[in-house]
Amino acid sequence: MAQSGTPQAGHGTPGYRALVLAMLLLVYTFNFLDRQILGILVAPIKADLQLTDTQLGALGGIAFAFLYSTLGVPLALLADRTSRTWVVTASLTVWSGFTALCGLATGFWSLFLSRIGVGVGEAGGVAPSYAIIADYFPPEQRARALAIYSLGIPIGLASGTLLGAWIAATVDWRAAFIVVGLAGVVIAPVFRLVVKEPPRPATTAERVPLGEVFGILARKRSFWLMAFAAGFSSMCGYGLAFWAPSVLIRSFGLDLRTTALFFGSVLLVGGTIGVFMGGWLADRLGQGDRGVYAKLPAVAWLITVPLFAGAFLTNNVTLAWFLFLIPNGLNILWLGPVTTAVQHLVPPHMRATASASFLLINNLIGLGAGSWVMGAMSDAMTASYGNEALRYAAVSALSFYLVAAVLMLLAVKPLRGDWVKEAA
Repeated sequence: MAQSGTPQAGHGTPGYRALVLAMLLLVYTFNFLDRQILGILVAPIKADLQLTDTQLGALGGIAFAFLYSTLGVPLALLADRTSRTWVVTASLTVWSGFTALCGLATGFWSLFLSRIGVGVGEAGGVAPSYAIIADYFPPEQRARALAIYSLGIPIGLASGTLLGAWIAATVDWRAAFIVVGLAGVVIAPVFRLVVKEPPRPATTAERVPLGEVFGILARKRSFWLMAFAAGFSSMCGYGLAFWAPSVLIRSFGLDLRTTALFFGSVLLVGGTIGVFMGGWLADRLGQGDRGVYAKLPAVAWLITVPLFAGAFLTNNVTLAWFLFLIPNGLNILWLGPVTTAVQHLVPPHMRATASASFLLINNLIGLGAGSWVMGAMSDAMTASYGNEALRYAAVSALSFYLVAAVLMLLAVKPLRGDWVKEAA
C-alpha cells in the first residue's frame, strides 16, 4: 500500500539506493536478454522450423509487442495504485516462464504464442521500474539513475547474443531458451525480498484516474513528439538488433559464435557508453535548459545514420566493427534523457502510468514494426539482391532515424513549458 513521505528528495541511504538500482538493472537485463536471444538464434530456428524472414520478423516484433504495449498501461496503473515492486516481480516470473516455453515450440504458431506470453509478462516490468527509480532518487540524479537502469538494454542484448549462441552451439537453440527462462524465474523472489516499496505521497493512496493521466499528457505537445520520435528510432533500433546478426552471417560470412562475439562486444561496449553518457549529459546540461533532454537524442540520431550505413556497406569485418561501435552507443543515448523528461510531465504519483503511455506508443511503432518491416523488406528485395537483400534492407531502414531526429528537435521548445516542477 502507498505510504506518506517526500520521495521527491530521494529515499533511503545512498548504499540502499545503489542496491535497489542494481536489482532493477538485473531484472531489466533479463528483460532484454529474453528479447534478444531470438535474434541470434534466427539461423538455427529458420533451418529447423522452415520459416521465412517475414515470419521471423513477426516473431521478433508484433508477436511480442502488441500485448506488451497495450497491457503496459493497465499494469502500470495497477502499480501506481498498489505495489510497484510486486508488479515487477510477477512480471519477471511470467515473461521468464514463457521464454522457457519458447524452447518447446514445434512450429511458427507455437513459437508465436510463446512470444506473446513473453510480451504479456514484460508489459509490467519497465514503467513501474521507472517510477521506483524516480521515487528513490532526487531530481538532480534521476537521468543518471535511469541511464544506469537502461544499461540493462546493452548488457541484456549482449548477454542474449553471447549466451544464446554459446548454448545453441554447445547444445541446441531450444536449450538456450529454457536455460535463460528458468534463470529469470529463480531471480524473481530474490528481487522481491531485496527491493522494498518506496514511500510515496499521501495522495498516492487515492485511485489514480486513468483519464486524468491521459488528459494531462494529451495536452502536452512535447509528449506526443517525444513518443513518436522514440517510436521511429526504436523501429530502426529494434530491427537492427534483431537482424544485424543475420547480416553478419549472410553478408560477412561469419559463423554463429564469431557473430556472437562481434555483435555482442559492439552492443556491450558501445551501448554501455552511449546510455550512460546520455544520462550524465542530461543531468549536467539539462538543469539550466530542459530542452536539452530532447536536443541530445536528436543530435545523436543524426550522427548515427552515416556511421551505420558505412558499417553495413563495407566488406571489411574489422572496419565494420569500429563503424558499428559508435552508432550502437548513439542510437540509445536517448534513454536516460527522454525517460526522465516523461517522468516530469505529470505529478509524481502518476509516473508509472505516464511512462506506460509513452512506452505504448514507442513500442507499438518500434518494437511492433521494426523487425517485421525489415524482414519483409528483405523478402521483397531478394529477387533483386539475393543473399545481400537483408544488408540493403537494413541500410534503407536507417531513414527512420532521420524522422526521429526531426520530431525530437520539434519537441525541444514545448518541453521547456510542459515540465512539471517538483516541491522541494
